[in-house]
Amino acid sequence: MQVFVTGSTGFVGNHVLHELVDKGHQVRALVRPGSEHKLKRPDDVETIPGTVEEVADLVQGMQGCDAIIHLVGIIRAFPSQDITFERMHTEAAANVVAAAKETKIQRLLHMSALGAREDGSTPYLRTKFAAEETVRQSGLNYTIFRPSLIFGRGGEAIKMFGDMVKKYVVPIIGDGQYRFQPVSVTTVAQGFEKGLDPETAKEQTLDVGGPDNVTFDEIMDTLARVMGKSIVKIHMPVLPLRLATTALQHAPGYPLTTDQITMLLEGSTCDEKPFYELLGLTPISLEQTLREAIW
Repeated sequence: MQVFVTGSTGFVGNHVLHELVDKGHQVRALVRPGSEHKLKRPDDVETIPGTVEEVADLVQGMQGCDAIIHLVGIIRAFPSQDITFERMHTEAAANVVAAAKETKIQRLLHMSALGAREDGSTPYLRTKFAAEETVRQSGLNYTIFRPSLIFGRGGEAIKMFGDMVKKYVVPIIGDGQYRFQPVSVTTVAQGFEKGLDPETAKEQTLDVGGPDNVTFDEIMDTLARVMGKSIVKIHMPVLPLRLATTALQHAPGYPLTTDQITMLLEGSTCDEKPFYELLGLTPISLEQTLREAIW
Protein backbone atom coordinates (compact mmCIF):
# COMPACT_ATOMS: atom_id res chain seq x y z
CA MET A 1 0.00 0.00 0.00
CA GLN A 2 1.21 3.53 -0.75
CA VAL A 3 0.79 5.69 2.35
CA PHE A 4 1.03 9.46 2.75
CA VAL A 5 2.24 10.57 6.19
CA THR A 6 2.21 14.00 7.82
CA GLY A 7 4.25 14.69 10.94
CA SER A 8 6.81 12.20 9.70
CA THR A 9 9.86 13.88 11.23
CA GLY A 10 8.51 13.82 14.78
CA PHE A 11 9.03 11.26 17.52
CA VAL A 12 5.91 9.23 16.71
CA GLY A 13 6.23 9.92 13.00
CA ASN A 14 9.66 8.33 12.71
CA HIS A 15 8.48 5.22 14.53
CA VAL A 16 5.41 5.00 12.28
CA LEU A 17 7.59 5.31 9.18
CA HIS A 18 9.84 2.55 10.49
CA GLU A 19 6.86 0.24 11.04
CA LEU A 20 5.36 1.00 7.63
CA VAL A 21 8.61 0.40 5.76
CA ASP A 22 9.30 -2.81 7.66
CA LYS A 23 5.84 -4.09 6.76
CA GLY A 24 6.49 -3.46 3.06
CA HIS A 25 4.46 -0.30 2.48
CA GLN A 26 5.59 2.46 0.15
CA VAL A 27 5.78 5.66 2.16
CA ARG A 28 5.53 9.25 1.01
CA ALA A 29 6.38 11.69 3.79
CA LEU A 30 5.44 15.35 3.92
CA VAL A 31 8.52 17.17 5.25
CA ARG A 32 8.70 20.83 6.19
CA PRO A 33 11.70 22.34 4.33
CA GLY A 34 14.66 22.43 6.70
CA SER A 35 13.46 19.40 8.68
CA GLU A 36 14.80 16.72 6.38
CA HIS A 37 17.61 15.87 8.82
CA LYS A 38 15.03 14.71 11.37
CA LEU A 39 14.01 11.71 9.27
CA LYS A 40 15.62 8.56 10.67
CA ARG A 41 15.32 6.51 7.46
CA PRO A 42 15.42 9.07 4.63
CA ASP A 43 16.57 6.55 2.03
CA ASP A 44 13.54 4.31 2.63
CA VAL A 45 10.82 6.88 1.99
CA GLU A 46 9.85 9.38 -0.67
CA THR A 47 9.82 12.92 0.70
CA ILE A 48 7.54 15.73 -0.40
CA PRO A 49 8.52 19.24 0.70
CA GLY A 50 5.63 21.18 2.18
CA THR A 51 3.44 21.86 5.18
CA VAL A 52 -0.04 20.95 6.38
CA GLU A 53 -0.91 24.63 6.18
CA GLU A 54 -0.94 24.47 2.38
CA VAL A 55 -3.61 22.33 0.72
CA ALA A 56 -1.63 22.37 -2.53
CA ASP A 57 1.35 20.72 -0.79
CA LEU A 58 -0.93 18.05 0.62
CA VAL A 59 -2.58 17.39 -2.74
CA GLN A 60 0.82 17.00 -4.39
CA GLY A 61 1.91 14.51 -1.75
CA MET A 62 -1.30 12.50 -1.76
CA GLN A 63 -1.44 11.91 -5.52
CA GLY A 64 -1.51 8.17 -6.19
CA CYS A 65 -1.62 7.15 -2.51
CA ASP A 66 -4.03 4.64 -0.99
CA ALA A 67 -4.26 5.97 2.56
CA ILE A 68 -3.30 8.92 4.76
CA ILE A 69 -1.79 8.95 8.25
CA HIS A 70 -2.11 12.40 9.81
CA LEU A 71 0.18 12.84 12.81
CA VAL A 72 0.85 16.57 12.95
CA GLY A 73 0.26 18.16 16.34
CA ILE A 74 1.91 20.48 18.84
CA ILE A 75 1.97 20.40 22.64
CA ARG A 76 2.85 24.08 23.01
CA ALA A 77 1.75 27.12 21.01
CA PHE A 78 3.97 30.04 20.02
CA PRO A 79 1.53 32.73 18.85
CA SER A 80 4.32 35.24 18.15
CA GLN A 81 5.58 32.79 15.51
CA ASP A 82 2.05 32.11 14.27
CA ILE A 83 2.25 28.57 15.65
CA THR A 84 -1.15 28.09 17.27
CA PHE A 85 -3.28 25.13 18.28
CA GLU A 86 -6.01 26.29 15.92
CA ARG A 87 -3.68 26.30 12.92
CA MET A 88 -1.78 23.10 13.68
CA HIS A 89 -4.73 21.03 14.91
CA THR A 90 -8.08 22.29 13.63
CA GLU A 91 -7.06 23.97 10.39
CA ALA A 92 -4.47 21.33 9.54
CA ALA A 93 -7.08 18.57 9.86
CA ALA A 94 -9.44 20.52 7.62
CA ASN A 95 -6.68 20.90 5.03
CA VAL A 96 -5.90 17.18 5.12
CA VAL A 97 -9.57 16.32 4.65
CA ALA A 98 -9.89 18.78 1.75
CA ALA A 99 -6.82 17.34 0.04
CA ALA A 100 -8.03 13.77 0.61
CA LYS A 101 -11.29 14.59 -1.12
CA GLU A 102 -9.53 16.28 -4.01
CA THR A 103 -7.27 13.25 -4.53
CA LYS A 104 -10.13 10.81 -3.87
CA ILE A 105 -8.39 8.98 -1.03
CA GLN A 106 -10.90 7.39 1.32
CA ARG A 107 -8.82 5.95 4.17
CA LEU A 108 -7.63 8.44 6.83
CA LEU A 109 -5.95 7.60 10.13
CA HIS A 110 -5.81 10.58 12.47
CA MET A 111 -3.85 11.01 15.70
CA SER A 112 -5.63 12.98 18.40
CA ALA A 113 -5.06 12.90 22.18
CA LEU A 114 -6.70 11.23 25.15
CA GLY A 115 -8.92 13.75 26.89
CA ALA A 116 -9.85 15.66 23.74
CA ARG A 117 -13.37 17.04 24.19
CA GLU A 118 -15.50 20.02 23.27
CA ASP A 119 -15.37 21.45 26.80
CA GLY A 120 -11.72 20.52 27.34
CA SER A 121 -9.79 22.29 30.06
CA THR A 122 -7.22 23.76 27.64
CA PRO A 123 -7.07 25.03 24.05
CA TYR A 124 -4.92 21.99 23.23
CA LEU A 125 -7.71 19.58 24.14
CA ARG A 126 -10.46 21.68 22.57
CA THR A 127 -8.65 22.05 19.23
CA LYS A 128 -7.80 18.35 19.21
CA PHE A 129 -11.52 17.64 19.57
CA ALA A 130 -12.40 20.15 16.84
CA ALA A 131 -9.97 18.37 14.53
CA GLU A 132 -11.62 15.04 15.40
CA GLU A 133 -15.02 16.47 14.52
CA THR A 134 -13.70 17.62 11.15
CA VAL A 135 -12.52 14.07 10.46
CA ARG A 136 -15.75 12.48 11.73
CA GLN A 137 -17.89 14.72 9.53
CA SER A 138 -15.68 14.35 6.45
CA GLY A 139 -17.46 11.39 4.90
CA LEU A 140 -14.11 9.58 4.69
CA ASN A 141 -13.36 6.11 6.01
CA TYR A 142 -11.51 7.19 9.15
CA THR A 143 -10.08 5.89 12.39
CA ILE A 144 -9.07 8.29 15.17
CA PHE A 145 -6.44 7.29 17.74
CA ARG A 146 -6.33 9.03 21.14
CA PRO A 147 -3.11 8.09 22.95
CA SER A 148 -2.18 8.69 26.57
CA LEU A 149 1.50 9.46 27.36
CA ILE A 150 3.69 7.89 24.69
CA PHE A 151 7.09 6.58 25.76
CA GLY A 152 9.82 5.24 23.52
CA ARG A 153 13.36 5.61 22.25
CA GLY A 154 13.99 9.17 21.08
CA GLY A 155 11.01 10.66 22.88
CA GLU A 156 11.36 14.00 24.65
CA ALA A 157 9.34 12.87 27.67
CA ILE A 158 11.47 9.84 28.43
CA LYS A 159 14.65 11.89 28.00
CA MET A 160 13.38 14.56 30.40
CA PHE A 161 12.23 12.03 33.00
CA GLY A 162 15.45 10.05 32.64
CA ASP A 163 17.54 13.19 33.19
CA MET A 164 15.52 13.90 36.34
CA VAL A 165 16.17 10.39 37.69
CA LYS A 166 19.91 10.73 37.05
CA LYS A 167 19.98 13.82 39.29
CA TYR A 168 18.63 11.77 42.27
CA VAL A 169 16.26 14.51 43.46
CA VAL A 170 13.10 14.43 41.34
CA PRO A 171 10.73 17.43 41.49
CA ILE A 172 7.09 16.44 41.02
CA ILE A 173 4.20 18.83 40.55
CA GLY A 174 1.56 18.41 43.27
CA ASP A 175 1.00 15.13 45.07
CA GLY A 176 2.02 12.91 42.14
CA GLN A 177 -1.20 10.89 42.40
CA TYR A 178 -2.67 11.89 39.04
CA ARG A 179 -2.94 8.82 36.83
CA PHE A 180 -1.79 7.83 33.36
CA GLN A 181 -1.63 4.78 31.10
CA PRO A 182 1.70 5.22 29.34
CA VAL A 183 1.81 3.43 26.01
CA SER A 184 4.81 2.24 24.02
CA VAL A 185 5.51 4.14 20.81
CA THR A 186 6.01 0.70 19.25
CA THR A 187 2.38 -0.13 20.04
CA VAL A 188 1.19 3.19 18.63
CA ALA A 189 3.15 2.64 15.41
CA GLN A 190 1.80 -0.90 15.08
CA GLY A 191 -1.70 0.44 15.57
CA PHE A 192 -1.37 2.83 12.66
CA GLU A 193 0.01 0.12 10.40
CA LYS A 194 -2.75 -2.32 11.31
CA GLY A 195 -5.33 0.42 10.88
CA LEU A 196 -4.51 0.86 7.21
CA ASP A 197 -6.88 -2.03 6.49
CA PRO A 198 -10.02 -0.13 5.42
CA GLU A 199 -12.30 -2.53 7.30
CA THR A 200 -10.33 -2.42 10.56
CA ALA A 201 -11.77 -0.07 13.20
CA LYS A 202 -13.75 1.68 10.49
CA GLU A 203 -15.24 5.00 11.69
CA GLN A 204 -14.01 4.34 15.22
CA THR A 205 -12.45 6.68 17.78
CA LEU A 206 -10.09 4.56 19.87
CA ASP A 207 -8.51 5.45 23.19
CA VAL A 208 -4.91 4.23 23.26
CA GLY A 209 -3.25 3.42 26.56
CA GLY A 210 -0.89 0.90 28.04
CA PRO A 211 -2.10 -1.93 30.29
CA ASP A 212 -0.82 -0.28 33.49
CA ASN A 213 -2.96 2.43 35.12
CA VAL A 214 -0.40 4.19 37.34
CA THR A 215 0.21 7.41 39.22
CA PHE A 216 2.91 9.83 38.15
CA ASP A 217 4.83 8.87 41.29
CA GLU A 218 4.68 5.22 40.20
CA ILE A 219 5.96 6.10 36.73
CA MET A 220 9.01 7.78 38.22
CA ASP A 221 9.57 4.92 40.68
CA THR A 222 9.41 2.37 37.86
CA LEU A 223 11.78 4.38 35.69
CA ALA A 224 14.25 4.68 38.56
CA ARG A 225 14.11 0.92 39.12
CA VAL A 226 14.66 0.21 35.43
CA MET A 227 17.63 2.60 35.39
CA GLY A 228 19.04 1.11 38.58
CA LYS A 229 18.86 4.42 40.42
CA SER A 230 17.60 5.58 43.80
CA ILE A 231 15.56 8.78 43.86
CA VAL A 232 14.05 11.20 46.31
CA LYS A 233 10.77 12.71 45.11
CA ILE A 234 10.10 16.34 46.07
CA HIS A 235 6.45 17.28 45.69
CA MET A 236 6.05 20.94 44.77
CA PRO A 237 2.90 22.86 45.80
CA VAL A 238 0.76 23.56 42.76
CA LEU A 239 -0.38 27.12 43.46
CA PRO A 240 3.06 28.78 43.74
CA LEU A 241 4.26 26.90 40.65
CA ARG A 242 1.17 27.92 38.69
CA LEU A 243 1.64 31.57 39.69
CA ALA A 244 5.31 31.49 38.70
CA THR A 245 4.47 29.81 35.41
CA THR A 246 1.81 32.41 34.63
CA ALA A 247 4.51 35.06 34.87
CA LEU A 248 7.32 33.15 33.16
CA GLN A 249 5.73 30.87 30.56
CA HIS A 250 6.45 33.22 27.67
CA ALA A 251 10.09 33.71 28.67
CA PRO A 252 12.59 31.99 26.34
CA GLY A 253 13.60 28.59 27.69
CA TYR A 254 10.97 28.33 30.41
CA PRO A 255 9.88 24.67 30.23
CA LEU A 256 6.23 24.85 31.31
CA THR A 257 2.90 26.48 30.56
CA THR A 258 -0.09 26.76 32.85
CA ASP A 259 -2.07 24.65 30.39
CA GLN A 260 0.50 21.86 30.61
CA ILE A 261 0.21 21.92 34.39
CA THR A 262 -3.57 21.71 34.10
CA MET A 263 -3.42 18.70 31.77
CA LEU A 264 -0.79 16.95 33.86
CA LEU A 265 -2.91 17.20 37.01
CA GLU A 266 -5.97 16.06 35.05
CA GLY A 267 -4.27 12.78 34.20
CA SER A 268 -4.97 10.58 31.20
CA THR A 269 -6.60 7.15 31.56
CA CYS A 270 -8.98 5.12 29.44
CA ASP A 271 -10.52 1.78 28.53
CA GLU A 272 -7.74 0.56 26.26
CA LYS A 273 -9.17 -2.89 25.51
CA PRO A 274 -11.07 -2.05 22.27
CA PHE A 275 -7.87 -0.69 20.71
CA TYR A 276 -5.97 -3.94 21.31
CA GLU A 277 -8.89 -6.20 20.42
CA LEU A 278 -9.84 -4.47 17.16
CA LEU A 279 -6.25 -4.22 15.94
CA GLY A 280 -5.02 -7.58 17.24
CA LEU A 281 -2.19 -6.12 19.29
CA THR A 282 -0.53 -7.30 22.50
CA PRO A 283 -0.15 -4.73 25.30
CA ILE A 284 3.37 -3.91 26.48
CA SER A 285 3.84 -3.36 30.21
CA LEU A 286 5.09 -0.05 31.57
CA GLU A 287 8.32 -1.62 32.78
CA GLN A 288 9.07 -3.20 29.40
CA THR A 289 8.13 0.04 27.63
CA LEU A 290 10.62 1.96 29.77
CA ARG A 291 13.36 -0.64 29.25
CA GLU A 292 12.95 -0.43 25.49
CA ALA A 293 12.95 3.35 25.65
CA ILE A 294 16.18 3.85 27.56
CA TRP A 295 18.39 1.00 26.33
